[in-house]
Amino acid sequence: MAQYRERFRERIVQIAISAALLVFFVAHAVELFRIPIISRLENIAYDARLVLTMPRTLDDRIVIVDIDEKSITAEGRFPWGRNKMAKFVDQLFGEYEVGLVGFDILFAEADESSGLTVLESLAQNELGGNTAYNSALAGLRESLDYDGTFANSLSKYPVVLGFSFDDDPQIRIGALPEPTFVRGFFRGQNILFQQAPGYSGVLPRLIEATASAGHINPFVDTDGVVRRVPMLFEYDGAYYPSLALEMVRRAIGVDSIEPRIEKVPFSFKANYAGLESLRIGNRNVPVDKYVRTLVPYRGPMKSFPYVSATDVIRGTADKSQLKGTIVLVGTSAQGLQDLRSTPVDPVFPGVEVHANLIAGMLDGNIKAQPEYALGAEVLFLLIFGIVMVLLAPAFTPMGQTVLAASLIAGHLLVNMFFWVAADTVFPVVSGVLMLGSMFLLQMSWGYFVETRGKRQLTGLFGSYVPPELVEVMARDPESYSAEPENRELSVMFSDIRGFTTISEGLSAKELADLINEFLTPMTRVIHEHRGTIDKYMGDAIMAFWGAPLNDSAHARHAIEAGIGMQERLKELNKTFKSRGWPELRIGVGINSGTMSVGNMGSKFRMAYTVIGDAVNLGSRLEGLTKSYGVEMIVGESTAEMAPEFAYRELDRVRVKGKDEPVAIFEPLGYADQLDRLWKDELKLYRQALKYYRSQDWDMAELQFLNLAKSSRAPQLYQLYAERVAHFRKQPPPENWDGVFTFTTK
Repeated sequence: MAQYRERFRERIVQIAISAALLVFFVAHAVELFRIPIISRLENIAYDARLVLTMPRTLDDRIVIVDIDEKSITAEGRFPWGRNKMAKFVDQLFGEYEVGLVGFDILFAEADESSGLTVLESLAQNELGGNTAYNSALAGLRESLDYDGTFANSLSKYPVVLGFSFDDDPQIRIGALPEPTFVRGFFRGQNILFQQAPGYSGVLPRLIEATASAGHINPFVDTDGVVRRVPMLFEYDGAYYPSLALEMVRRAIGVDSIEPRIEKVPFSFKANYAGLESLRIGNRNVPVDKYVRTLVPYRGPMKSFPYVSATDVIRGTADKSQLKGTIVLVGTSAQGLQDLRSTPVDPVFPGVEVHANLIAGMLDGNIKAQPEYALGAEVLFLLIFGIVMVLLAPAFTPMGQTVLAASLIAGHLLVNMFFWVAADTVFPVVSGVLMLGSMFLLQMSWGYFVETRGKRQLTGLFGSYVPPELVEVMARDPESYSAEPENRELSVMFSDIRGFTTISEGLSAKELADLINEFLTPMTRVIHEHRGTIDKYMGDAIMAFWGAPLNDSAHARHAIEAGIGMQERLKELNKTFKSRGWPELRIGVGINSGTMSVGNMGSKFRMAYTVIGDAVNLGSRLEGLTKSYGVEMIVGESTAEMAPEFAYRELDRVRVKGKDEPVAIFEPLGYADQLDRLWKDELKLYRQALKYYRSQDWDMAELQFLNLAKSSRAPQLYQLYAERVAHFRKQPPPENWDGVFTFTTK
């Protein structure tokens, strides 16, 4: 004992610091303050325990009917017409005899693809007095009312529709279902429900047909990983269920969900409301203080059977695989942007998140994070910390190592016991850090602390970059981030020429097929040249190069993609012509410069995108292709970054919204592959530009007219000849710098 007291006195400073560490970690546990790194490490520790203990078995009670690439290729670009969705639902319940269907898909707006609204408009206006027309329309109305057809199918079967909440109050589309709990139900309770001011709901006719819907919003942690899903969302004081919660309620046949308000024996928060779980029949769904539930992942992707949606529509799916099952309809297709980052897989279909939740609720094996976990964490910290503070001085350095290792192991074992035996999640990182920090301070010659590597997920980029680049990123995830940053990039805009006229000559189905047939190969070309798809805007494509993967040759790759798109379009037009479709022409604008790139948006919906002046100029350049009669225009900075190409300088212009003039160029191909005719023409053209900019109108006009007669691309020279004729009548000002100013976009 005397020896112990001597050791204690000798190490009073270290012991005092260890005690201070104990107080520090206890204060963190009771949330007097929070340290982000500890929360991040706690997420990693949770993921490790989950992956270690998940069953990795196939659950055939729940089947995912997947709108995959095969289905989109076979059935056309998604979304499909509601008449096809009606057939799809009838097939599921009639042919395949499924038990329940849930849609991880939004049906917020009316389907006008049948053209019924146009026909109705004609009946009310131009053809209002045409008896034959109105009689024919009356006979067709029901068959062309695709939403009505779909609603009729939904009304016959147990179906749960999906909707989503949005943090933009301007977004209020469709209708919401009847809430699970009405406004004021939880009045006076201090429950931290997630709230939203906006929503993308369900078309009223459809919600009336099913009277059952659930939200599809996951909760994304700060590291981009989906570990939880809000069971209830608050909107305008009412409370709406998740898709999984509503499907389980329908599956077990109960009318209501019961909130379980528990009396917590040990809580550091006097105003705690006590909502620990939601009761569905005889099943208990644990929730945290934000009414979120941990997703009980069974394993990596495809822990549930997948059936292609087109096989269901065409009746070729395996009936025995679907009969009597719970079906979730969703998508794993890259272009439909429903891929998530999860603890078990960096690229994971969002629909399978719901499937895991449903299975966990039915089996009653969802992990709980109850309020008393806070008290338990403090108790663990105090027990293990006090033992370390009081006993460490009695041991030699080797003994202290054994003591610290034993305490850390004991803390982990206690934590794992509750994880496995009681399905309860207690924090683990703070205790390990505390014991390790104490050990470090107690040991003057070194320290031992268990560390875990960080895992930065790349699934955030699954909807934007080609799969092969996602695989490259997955090998070194820490090198990539979706946080906004300024970076030198190249951006491309492409658009179909005369699309409005083309669309007027096609039916809605033909137009959808044409766009799908066009966008798919164009996207493939962009991916082949390491491009990132930013977004589709109707018939237009926006893409960029240099992010998320660094690409020192981003300008060259962008130009190669633009040339490749034009070449692929020529092949595509042959197919279009054989199908009786109009041939397409596109304009491509490319610009390079410093841009802001990263995840931008809201907590409900994020997009990995680029913004900035250089991006705006790229859009303007695409618009200028029509004026100059060329297929592609690149900015001056792009041309400088890709000197391996030969260019025809088109002009120096001021575009709308910018004061400084910019030079614009047309890429003609690789400089070392340019034929003699182009080389000779470029020499004559450069001389003509000199005459034009020096206001030698006679020589300029002569050169441009000669070039227009002999060139393979004469429209540019005709444009300059017209400008010369104009300037003869209305000379430019004395300080004219040769720049042409555009006043429109």
